[in-house]
Amino acid sequence: MAELVVIGFDDSEEADRVLTELNRLQKEYLVDLKDAVIAIRKGDGKVHLKQSVSTIGIGAASGGLSGVFWGMLVGLLFLNPLAGLAIGGVIGSGAGALAGALSDYGIDDHFIHSLADTLKPDSSALFLLVRKAQPEKVLEDLAQFKGHVLRSSLSPEQEKRLEDALSGKTTHP
Repeated sequence: MAELVVIGFDDSEEADRVLTELNRLQKEYLVDLKDAVIAIRKGDGKVHLKQSVSTIGIGAASGGLSGVFWGMLVGLLFLNPLAGLAIGGVIGSGAGALAGALSDYGIDDHFIHSLADTLKPDSSALFLLVRKAQPEKVLEDLAQFKGHVLRSSLSPEQEKRLEDALSGKTTHP
């Protein structure tokens, strides 16, 4: 089961730096992120979201592959497999991109927007869906960043340890 963690930052660029560090930790197999979204509230009050997973790209790729397969199969029936391959690939990519644009992956977009609307101007938040993590090592690396937990599905003890690490307090397991 994945855990939801939302961390707020007083700086509009700090969430990007934290996500970069978490991606590095993911390559070292210390954390496994299912989804991550950065919300940045600009000085004018507008909220900008950065999704870590492009559902449009994934949909276009998978739709294109299935379109190529089915197009070639239909093309074989009409003795023109190359035309079927090309037409099927184009139609499949378009349909897959549309399906990807309409789908919601990971963290609910309505939840992200409702919480991002409460951010102060020139601040950011990092929405994480964490499959698993090595807490001691991850918290040690996150201690260099200053933030505060806005929401989480962690236990009260785990949330306190994360909050302490983000506020610069030392934590002990």
